[in-house]
Amino acid sequence: MPLFQLFLLAVIQGLTEFLPVSSSGHLILLPGLTGGQDQGLAIDVAVHVGTLIAVVLYFWTDVRIAIAGCGRLACGKVDTQGAFLALCLAISTIPVVIAGLAIKMTGIDEILRSVAVIGWTMLGFGLVLYWADMTGSEEKTDQSWSLKDAVLMGLAQMLALIPGTSRSGITITAARRLGYGREGAAKLSMLMSIPTILASGALLSLDVVGNANWSLARDALIGASFAFVAALLALTLMMRLLRSVSFTPYVIYRVIFGICLLIWAYS
Repeated sequence: MPLFQLFLLAVIQGLTEFLPVSSSGHLILLPGLTGGQDQGLAIDVAVHVGTLIAVVLYFWTDVRIAIAGCGRLACGKVDTQGAFLALCLAISTIPVVIAGLAIKMTGIDEILRSVAVIGWTMLGFGLVLYWADMTGSEEKTDQSWSLKDAVLMGLAQMLALIPGTSRSGITITAARRLGYGREGAAKLSMLMSIPTILASGALLSLDVVGNANWSLARDALIGASFAFVAALLALTLMMRLLRSVSFTPYVIYRVIFGICLLIWAYS
């Protein structure tokens, strides 16, 4: 794959992964808009892994606490902050892993990668985000995350397997409806992305190694590196803006983009 296309993919991924506008939807649409070849799921996941490293670095304090708690959790004990955080992250990841495996085994993942599907989900879930953001209270912080809320956000995260939904968008939507403030909702959404991307990345990495496609592996590594830099910059900016800006600008973008995609799909 040409270096410029990899760079473009990585920048798009880095800028959109942490915004509720569906990074995967943009990546799927890129070949059709530019006339280039479809980068495929392996490259999609590679640039997601690049953003994953950025999330881990940005939220390293929380990640370190969760990693430390994994040992206690493995012993069946949830008696520390880290163990409880690790448990919540694990529970919130189970639904999307099961649903993801089911979709991959049935082969409908490729069917869902269409302009019409992305247009409808971009528009529909954008409006749902607006409703949740306008009506949700802000009585909870990320420190008050509960097992019940982790389950509910995990179930919502399954919808992100439909291109255009936005993993961050749907989990932020769920968190806002559950009463979490904007900054806390975004933080929980980002932390939830870590085990989710790890699971999907591990699955597709086996496909790459099994096929001995080292050229694809090289492109994936370059894409991940570009995405890491772009994502770290975007994440830093977004978390600062959330202190004073609502999710309405992202909703407006989703609605306009979704309508344009539907016009394109049905014309």
